[in-house]
Amino acid sequence: MTLARGSIGGYEYDRMVLKFSMMDDGREVPCAVSASAMDDLERVSRTAPERREEQFVRLRDRIEQCASRKFQAREFEGSPPGIILRSIDFRG
Repeated sequence: MTLARGSIGGYEYDRMVLKFSMMDDGREVPCAVSASAMDDLERVSRTAPERREEQFVRLRDRIEQCASRKFQAREFEGSPPGIILRSIDFRG
């Protein structure tokens, strides 16, 4: 089963991730994508923190596809369990 689009939680400066969610039926799945992963996807050196949400929106389809793959593979991290996407997750 694939996940459905959830909400954008915003950029977390201290962890350098953009938080978002995906929906599994009615259950929200917390997700995050690293700033460096988004920069690698766009082949840019460093996006300003205040521009991270617009960057996420541009890359949203690819990011959500990757999150769905990790969800199906049951690759959860953290507490509560969620999906964390890094540059390596977009290779191959």
